[in-house]
Amino acid sequence: MAFLEGAVYAVGFICLLFIIRLYYIVKTGSNYKPGAKGPVAVLVVAGSGGHTTEILRLMESLSAGYTPRHYVIADTDRMSEEKICSFESSKQNSDSESQFSICRIPRSREVLQSWSSSVLSTLHALRFSLPLVFRLRPDVVLCNGPGTCVPLCVAALLLGILGMKKVLIVYVESICRVQTLSLTGKILYPISDYFFVQWSSLRDKYPKSIFLGRIV
Repeated sequence: MAFLEGAVYAVGFICLLFIIRLYYIVKTGSNYKPGAKGPVAVLVVAGSGGHTTEILRLMESLSAGYTPRHYVIADTDRMSEEKICSFESSKQNSDSESQFSICRIPRSREVLQSWSSSVLSTLHALRFSLPLVFRLRPDVVLCNGPGTCVPLCVAALLLGILGMKKVLIVYVESICRVQTLSLTGKILYPISDYFFVQWSSLRDKYPKSIFLGRIV
């Protein structure tokens, strides 16, 4: 009985330390400025269709210092890889030193998938996201709404909680979200270091968000 009680206290203490560390990482994350000592490795989460188009428009504005660029797409996405390769081919004309890779992980949630099964599929995607993020160790995770970015951002956050490396999480809400955040946006709003919205109506509802007008 004493052993069980001690184990409960130990687990509770570990959970408390985890929560304190999580709070610290989230509250101080925006003070972290990557790139002071060299290039910034960025992990870009691309979704199918409009998500990929918007994220590539964002990538157009990044300087050559954001390299290597690691694109992550869902394993069922058949269109994004071609768009990414085409974009990078045009970018290399002006940046001979650019480096990029494309990685695939299981999709967290399919369109119209039930909530209960989405939890299981997200946990399944997390199994692949953790070793990928821990191996790549990016400086920044850039995402704009596809469900695939949730397990990747969780993995990036865990990297900081464990003290291995601080990873900035930069979320840009899709331009089609005018009055309410997407489900992914609602999940990542509390843990993102920079959370951009493209409509002032969202900025008014979510004080942590940053409004710079239409950026895609």
